Amino acid sequence: MSTIKVDKLQGTSGSATAMTFNGAASTFNGVHTVGNNAIYTSEGGAVTQNLVQGLCKAWCKWSLSDQSAALDSFNVGSITDAGTGIGTCNLTNAFSAATFATFHSGSQFHAWDDTGGSASTINLAAANSSHSKVDTSRVHVGGFGDLA
Repeated sequence: MSTIKVDKLQGTSGSATAMTFNGAASTFNGVHTVGNNAIYTSEGGAVTQNLVQGLCKAWCKWSLSDQSAALDSFNVGSITDAGTGIGTCNLTNAFSAATFATFHSGSQFHAWDDTGGSASTINLAAANSSHSKVDTSRVHVGGFGDLA
């Protein structure tokens, strides 16, 4: 077996160093594309899993009281006020099917998927302890699955 020893790698199209090797502290500069077949080893080293499948592909935090904008989000283009205690996150990049897994939570009340959504939306409803839909100050949703 041969060994190639280098400290730095530089692409031919630019002057910036793309990779610097320093043992466990190696650095990689620029954009790194991870293929959908990327595998990682668990922290304990006992199993391997697909990295891309395990990522949350969309999430949003917003107020049902003021649905003018998300407080923070990823892969969400806009939110829609669908009535008292009901909101919809409209995704920038859709899932491959409407069967993706979701989570829903509220800061003051319980929350759930009210209408099932579609491959390009995540719906949420929030209700108080009497099970009446209410606008609450913070709600959170997320989606896991394969993007289209």
